[in-house]
Amino acid sequence: MSNPEFSRRDVLRTIALAVTAGGMTTAEAQHVHEMAAAETVASGGVYTPKKFNAHEYATLTRLCEITVPGAVEGGAPQFIDLLSSQNPELAAIYTGGLAWLDDESQRRNHVTFLAATPEQQTALLDLIAYRANASQEGLGHGVRFFDWARRMTVDAYYTSPPGIKEIGYMGNTAVAKFEVPREAVEYALKRSGLG
Repeated sequence: MSNPEFSRRDVLRTIALAVTAGGMTTAEAQHVHEMAAAETVASGGVYTPKKFNAHEYATLTRLCEITVPGAVEGGAPQFIDLLSSQNPELAAIYTGGLAWLDDESQRRNHVTFLAATPEQQTALLDLIAYRANASQEGLGHGVRFFDWARRMTVDAYYTSPPGIKEIGYMGNTAVAKFEVPREAVEYALKRSGLG
């Protein structure tokens, strides 16, 4: 007889390893969302972070929401926390990156990232949003971290029910006739120089 808790952990660990190895499938991402929802229900309706302390989790939550508005509703912080709890390399990326955000915010604004104003938070993220800024003194670690955080936030949100709804994905359904939106064709032709 197999232990269902071990099986869940094993599946989650495999998915978490896939993240650092280069990606996961949509089905795997949706499985993580289902596991996070189950954890939320099991803890009385409020998700309890598995890897991050309260400050780190609050910082991650704010970072996700700035990166993709609606990401918190889509469960991005839970998604990242759950995967980080099963992957030491991913956990190190996030704990180190969140500490870097606080340190850099302290250096620039004399407050933690969470205590900074929304304008200060955005200004700091604008600096680390571009790889070209990695050569600026002290920003390299932040640029690499934000690249991870941004990709995982986008992946988490757009594989969640609200994200799927936002992009209008209908799933694998039959349609009588598929029509490419005329605006998309015109845009592609204009950008290609053919139109």
